[in-house]
Amino acid sequence: MIELQDIRKVFNTGRPNEFVALHGVSLSIDAAKVTVFKGPSGSGKTTLLSLVGCMARPTSGRIRLFDREITSLPERFLTEIRRKTFGFIFQHFNLIKGVTALENVMVPAYPDGENHASLKERALNLLGLFNLSHKAHSKVEWLSGGEAQRVTIARALVNNPSVVIADEPTAHLDTKLSKEFMEIMRRLNDEGKTVLIASHDPIIHESDIVHRVIEMRDGKIVTSGIAS
Repeated sequence: MIELQDIRKVFNTGRPNEFVALHGVSLSIDAAKVTVFKGPSGSGKTTLLSLVGCMARPTSGRIRLFDREITSLPERFLTEIRRKTFGFIFQHFNLIKGVTALENVMVPAYPDGENHASLKERALNLLGLFNLSHKAHSKVEWLSGGEAQRVTIARALVNNPSVVIADEPTAHLDTKLSKEFMEIMRRLNDEGKTVLIASHDPIIHESDIVHRVIEMRDGKIVTSGIAS
């Protein structure tokens, strides 16, 4: 489904502070599986997922998505692929303060020009799935950490992506909420979605829902095995 060929990512090329984040990474990622990228801060896992999710381009190498080479596509096509294929769950949630939970969920779908009423109904249904109907019209700064996390997940799903990408999703959650997050990921995977998670949290990479753990260090893949 997703294939990376000799991916290299360099920041600040040619400058004194040049930094190589990824060193020739090659990898195939299966569809409809839960894959976790494990490693310490600075290992390259977040950079790798940003490339997979079309949020950045590699310095060199090729990425194929659904048998289509996407590395050289113009930005407007990458934007379209990103919006329709991927749903993103960020470490710091990245919710828009000052507006409601419902409006936050709806935002990623606005560029499609969908009828507002149908979009609102879909967003409300998503909030309902996560037991947040009663919080739909609450501003996000009034939500608890667990509620904000679920709004973030609902927002990631509003365009019905085939791939969900989560970057350190439990970094600011306690043990109970972290386990709840993984149960939500189980549900999504049971529905056929591909789930990619970058995390160094044992609750995630030791979870029984994980099919594969890829360990990274210093911009390289150290191990890439099937989860036990």
